[in-house]
Amino acid sequence: MSEEKKNNYGADSIQALEGMEHVRKRPSMYIGDVGARGLHHLVYEVIDNSIDEALAGHCDTIGVSITPSNGIAVHDNGRGIPVAMHKKEGVSALEVVMTKIGAGGKFDKDSYKVSGGLHGVGVSCVNALSIHLRAEVHREGQKWEQEYAQGKATYPAREIGTTDRRGTSVTFQPDPEIFTDTLEYNYDTLARRLRELSFLNKGITLTLTDERATDENGDHPTETFHSETGLKEFVTYIDQNREQLIQEVIHVEGEVENIPVEVAMIYNTSFNESLHSYVNNINTHEGGTHLSGFRRGLTDTLKKYADASGMLDKLKFEISGDDFREGLTAIVSVKVMEPQFEGQTKTKLGNKEVTKAVSQAVRGMLSDYLEEHPNDAKTIVQKVILAAQARHAARKAREMVQRKTVMGGSGLPGKLADCSEKDPALCEVFLVEGDSAGGTAKQGRDRLFQAILPLRGKILNVEKAMHHKIFENEEIKNIYTALGVTVGTEEDERALNMAKLRYHKIVIMCDADVDGSHIETLILTFFFRHMKELIENGYIYIATPPLYLVKRGSKQSYAWDDDQRDRLVMEFKGKSDANVGIQRYKGLGEMNAEQLWDTTMNPEFRTLRQVTIENAAESDNIFSMLMGDDVPPRREFIEANAKYANIDA
Repeated sequence: MSEEKKNNYGADSIQALEGMEHVRKRPSMYIGDVGARGLHHLVYEVIDNSIDEALAGHCDTIGVSITPSNGIAVHDNGRGIPVAMHKKEGVSALEVVMTKIGAGGKFDKDSYKVSGGLHGVGVSCVNALSIHLRAEVHREGQKWEQEYAQGKATYPAREIGTTDRRGTSVTFQPDPEIFTDTLEYNYDTLARRLRELSFLNKGITLTLTDERATDENGDHPTETFHSETGLKEFVTYIDQNREQLIQEVIHVEGEVENIPVEVAMIYNTSFNESLHSYVNNINTHEGGTHLSGFRRGLTDTLKKYADASGMLDKLKFEISGDDFREGLTAIVSVKVMEPQFEGQTKTKLGNKEVTKAVSQAVRGMLSDYLEEHPNDAKTIVQKVILAAQARHAARKAREMVQRKTVMGGSGLPGKLADCSEKDPALCEVFLVEGDSAGGTAKQGRDRLFQAILPLRGKILNVEKAMHHKIFENEEIKNIYTALGVTVGTEEDERALNMAKLRYHKIVIMCDADVDGSHIETLILTFFFRHMKELIENGYIYIATPPLYLVKRGSKQSYAWDDDQRDRLVMEFKGKSDANVGIQRYKGLGEMNAEQLWDTTMNPEFRTLRQVTIENAAESDNIFSMLMGDDVPPRREFIEANAKYANIDA
């Protein structure tokens, strides 16, 4: 571009993009990203329309299919999108809904009292990002269809016959121009969301079919999700791998000041708090006023009961709100007519009136339960006292760690080989399994922006440890001090303070064997339970060292799996019977510094897997299953998911 053209900033430089053009130009503003997460988000947007019909009482069956070409088909038995001529737009109402940003029935309170997608960009956004979309509507005895390409109608909506059904079917093919990383839908990811929706909307039946595969009978794999008890079943599902402290799920469902509130909770013997909140089926992982109301109602009611019982009389320090939630698994779901979310991401609820509604509902529910179940009430209070004592011990252990940091100058662990760059956004730290591999990584790294922290052996399994034990573990203390984060704020004694986080890339680098996978899982469990904010901000990564080095003479190449190894062997052999050498890397220490840099640490060639939380409730269930005490479900999971695993009896 010439300098003259670069500096020629005039009226013609201003681009006024229409709604659908803007979606295609800036898709991440609407669906988060254009990777796997954004690809699956398209499905959720279409499903949400059907769920909104269900919330309005007009739909009880929703089907989702992955087509052979990796497209998606969603159908429901709702009222069907209106197809009559839209007076203002001069085209079918169906075309308006499908092609106009900000169009939809969700803005009409008479059509939808509650809705997840209140910004009106859902299905039209999906249309804009699809190379082809077809909508079929069964409404008032007539069947209509319309097709679109990249958000634009290819012909007017037309009647194609009669029908005794009702509902809407949407079939779409994501646009490869937009989704350049992947166009492949993951069955398990979609199944998790449908399972979650079935729990949140009891009585609705959702099915998922994978038309890309067939079983031994020639049938497509199909799964049905249906829940009769809703959140009671949901909280039991999440907590199924933990030992229960009380046998009955505490549950309330009702309407307070025109706000439908449902809460289900249960206590277990673990030391972790597991709270999940939803607004109109949207997972508000940052919480908000509904979660504040739950915490207030829970703390006030239990504190009042505990004080009256006299069980706190001998305690030498105050009970904290955190103590009432240790070992608690709870789900809070509210339906709000006009929810106020923080931004398009809809991760935090801001409606102040919801706090009072949820708090009031929880107080009533919990007061009745404690009165009707005195033995359970006593057990819960004893758990609270134990949590308070552990918190007090953890605070002392934490203060000791932070005091050593202050007294020790920089306070950084002696094993940490730090980088010279000081901007956290440019820095990365590798948590490396073992001193030997750590030494190799220190030699191979780029000292400007890469730090190395070797970890000796397996860190503590935090899933089964009391909080003060965590801060007494040497490797975990080193992780805290190396990262620069502290625990505890004025509002929350267990909150993570990331103001002084020293690295924005934290890379777990372990051996590619069973022990390495176990250490990796232990570290991930620690981050999920005690530094979840790091995962939510996209700071946690997993390195992928190669499994094999394939050699023939001076020619060599790395392989990351068995299939790639076999392809390289065939390629190196060609038409000859020449010997091809294969070296299996059992550990990072078997590579020299140059090899480790070339394959695993060099930003230009390495592959880092970013750790994300697609579904917090499902992640909670998996971590408690993998790292808890219950062996049978862990064995089943490993057998189903591990291609190569040695399972001890």
